[in-house]
Amino acid sequence: MQNKWSLRLIRISAIFGLIGTVLGSHMAGAGSYAFRPIHAHILLVGWLTMFAWGVFYKVYAVRANKLITFQGWTAIIGSIGLSVGMWLQFLKPFDINEVFSLIFYIVGGTILLVSFALFVVVTFLTEKEGQR
Repeated sequence: MQNKWSLRLIRISAIFGLIGTVLGSHMAGAGSYAFRPIHAHILLVGWLTMFAWGVFYKVYAVRANKLITFQGWTAIIGSIGLSVGMWLQFLKPFDINEVFSLIFYIVGGTILLVSFALFVVVTFLTEKEGQR
């Protein structure tokens, strides 16, 4: 289970890394920094954090497989929700209702916050050294 989640989180982080670098390249080429907060969150939460969680699950044995699954799904959903929500809220690409975009942004961020809290719990449920 852990190896599956390790690889899944690392693959998702690679996708976020590609999206983040494409956004950075676009901003540099266009000379516009409108995407700066979205770019930063995609790289920090999507690429760096998900990669670190994937490595953690590869290195440490955790006693709670269902918790790993729940933490992994909240990480993926929250990272996507936060990033898309920021994009909808700040750049208003489709003239979407402002209340909808704000709720999307807040819900995505809250789900991601839950994921971080679950990860804290997961770190206390690791097996002793040598039991992996």
